Amino acid sequence: MSVDIGHVFAVLLSVVGAKPLIRPWVGLGRSLPDWAVSSATGCSKSIGYRGAHLSILASMSEFNHLCQPVGYPVVSWAGSRRPRSAPLEGRWCQVVPLDANLHGADLYSAYALDLDDGRWTYLPYGPFANLEEYRAWVDDVAHRDDPMFFAIINSSGKAVGVASYQHIEPLNGSIEVGHISFSTLLQATTAATEAMYLMMRNAFEELGYRRYEWKCDSLNKPSRLAAERLGFSYEGTFRQMRVVKGRNRDTAWYSITDRDWSLLKPVFEQWLAASNFDAGGRQRLALSGLTKAALTSSPTN
Repeated sequence: MSVDIGHVFAVLLSVVGAKPLIRPWVGLGRSLPDWAVSSATGCSKSIGYRGAHLSILASMSEFNHLCQPVGYPVVSWAGSRRPRSAPLEGRWCQVVPLDANLHGADLYSAYALDLDDGRWTYLPYGPFANLEEYRAWVDDVAHRDDPMFFAIINSSGKAVGVASYQHIEPLNGSIEVGHISFSTLLQATTAATEAMYLMMRNAFEELGYRRYEWKCDSLNKPSRLAAERLGFSYEGTFRQMRVVKGRNRDTAWYSITDRDWSLLKPVFEQWLAASNFDAGGRQRLALSGLTKAALTSSPTN
């Protein structure tokens, strides 16, 4: 029995309202021959991507007059705004511009609780021998625009962690969260998740970014799990991307797009709501399950 692939594609496209967005087949792990592409798009000539994986075609919403795949139009794009060194207020924490005088001592004391210094393994700096050395480092980086460092303040008013915006590209609408270093006082707390939510929300809604990145050493399993829990999508590993502390670093890339954010924002708000925690502060619903369900339920992801 023969099947009209072009007709099948047309039906699927109509279901998602796409023209001709091929996202329904993302992740099927199959190859699409040239004749099938031609049938689906109306292009009569080969586009030269024989055997191309469907995930490549999934990001191509249109074909030009030469039957070459091109990205979808970004209408009225004028770029994003650069982040300001200004505080972000939450219920469980504050994310404020890093300052050596205000935060250096608290952060050093919080990090000192990690007796084996394991938090510094995958960072290009640290550990620090004493408070003076750490404060000098903070004073150096706190005045930079990229990366732009922030301290995370818990409900007790203490600085218990650090994160930054970096690789800031307003023209392309891309920004990364990085230099994430949470002390044991912040790890696995609601404040830690809220801090990431506040920075993400600011990037998408206040600054107008299209892409929010997370990169880490491919061997840093806790960082990779954290990215997945927060709803970042794995994009691949750049081999031999860095030499850090005399060792090779392969870098794992993750991202959240503005389209993803429209699905993830209500999930974060649901998880952070007081109703999601019992009298002992234990979560009722796991964020990892909520973010995964939100992304997989959308036909465009």
